[in-house]
Amino acid sequence: MGASISRRVPGTATQQPEAERALDLSRLPPELLLLVLSHVPPRVLLGRCRRVCRGWRALVDGQALWLLILARDHPALLPVARGCLPPGVVGPKYLARFCVLRPMARNLIRNPCGQDGLQKWMVRHGGDGWLVEPNLTPVPGAPSQTCFASSFRWCSKKQVLDLVEEGFWPELLSSGKIEIVVSDWWGARHDCGCRYRLLVQLLDASHMTLDEFSAEPEPIEQWNNCASHHVTHVFSNIQKGLRFVSFQHWGQDTKFWAGHYGARVTNSSVIVRVCSSTPTDDC
Repeated sequence: MGASISRRVPGTATQQPEAERALDLSRLPPELLLLVLSHVPPRVLLGRCRRVCRGWRALVDGQALWLLILARDHPALLPVARGCLPPGVVGPKYLARFCVLRPMARNLIRNPCGQDGLQKWMVRHGGDGWLVEPNLTPVPGAPSQTCFASSFRWCSKKQVLDLVEEGFWPELLSSGKIEIVVSDWWGARHDCGCRYRLLVQLLDASHMTLDEFSAEPEPIEQWNNCASHHVTHVFSNIQKGLRFVSFQHWGQDTKFWAGHYGARVTNSSVIVRVCSSTPTDDC
């Protein structure tokens, strides 16, 4: 009730309201159209916009659009990327994939706190194996306040990250202008001591070791304060040929008690970032 229905009189032209008229973006100057498209999500650019017409496909397949997106989302990476892109059509494809996956400056470790159980980890159980439990003390910045609790024999977990599959391209990984920050948190129950080990390796395409970092801190004694301990390392001056990062840690208790009284590990991370003192010259 109360709604009015408008009818078009036969023989008369329908006047479309100005607000309802479709905007023909193809009439925009190329440089302005490029700017408009740079605000479209990368997945939409590749999945929909590229199919609109030949002109739009040429823009999406070109390098200029993705450099605009990169300049907005990763300004520190822009001068590095310009000098490290291979020639021809390969460069824009690398840039497009990078902008879709957004691997720079985010944690590449999946399920770092056990919020998804033991998924994404290659696990070796010792004693009674791994178990996911709530943190005994808060861990700053963790996506979940849960942890992996180990047992009375060494338990280990491992992830091997393929940096190319994550969205990086080989020339960028070999540019000498990125660094990799690895981090892990570990601690013990107050009523039982524990041991902990960490090994992170940078590997080439053949899984040969280019560099590695290992840590085996002093065991935590029984009747401790449940504090979380932070282990971190920065890989810089990375050798050419980098492809994989292998992240593995171990935990056990010091009393050989049945159950899950060993090291509690959580909030593991591997983050790739631009070197803080990166020059702007070519790679």
